[in-house]
Amino acid sequence: MTELLQTRRLTLRPLRLEDAPALLEARGDPEVMRFWDWPPQRSAAEVAKIIAEHDTAIAEGTVPWWAVAPSPDGSAIGECDISEIDSHNRRAELGFLFRRASWGKGYAREAVEAVVDHALGGLEIERLSARIHSGNERARRLLEKVGFSYEGMLHGHVLREGLRVDCLIFGLLRDRR
Repeated sequence: MTELLQTRRLTLRPLRLEDAPALLEARGDPEVMRFWDWPPQRSAAEVAKIIAEHDTAIAEGTVPWWAVAPSPDGSAIGECDISEIDSHNRRAELGFLFRRASWGKGYAREAVEAVVDHALGGLEIERLSARIHSGNERARRLLEKVGFSYEGMLHGHVLREGLRVDCLIFGLLRDRR
C-alpha cells in the first residue's frame, strides 16, 4: 500500500479519485503539460479515469502514487509516483508533476526528496531513474538538486501530438548519494 509521507510543509498521501478536480489544474494546463508524454486533459472526469486505471496498483503499492498537498486534507498541488518497479534488480522510475501556481516555492523539491528517501529506504530500491523531455530545464535542475546525474538521451523516444520528442535520462544510485 502507498504509504503516507510527511515533510516539513507537505503531506504526500495515496492518490484518490477525489483528487481529480485539483489535479486538473496541473494536468489541464498546457504550460505544465508541455513537457509531458500526453497532451493536457480536458476534464476532471478524464483525470479520474487515469487514476481509476491505476487504482488497484496504488492500493497494492505496486505503483506508489501520491497526491501532494499542503495539509493531510488539503487540495493536491501536485503528484509524485514511483513506477516501473523491478524488485529483482531493485530499480524504479520517479515521476512528478506540479501545478504552475506552486512552481518556484520549493514544493516539488521537498516532495521529490521525500519520495526518493522512501524509495531508497523503505522500498529498498538501489537505483532510481527519471525521464524528462528535452528542453525541460525546470525538471533537469530539480533532479540535479536532489542528486540525480544526467545519463543520456533517448532520441525520438516519445510520440507527442504527431512529433517525435527526445527524452533525457537521469539516474541516482543509493550507494552514490
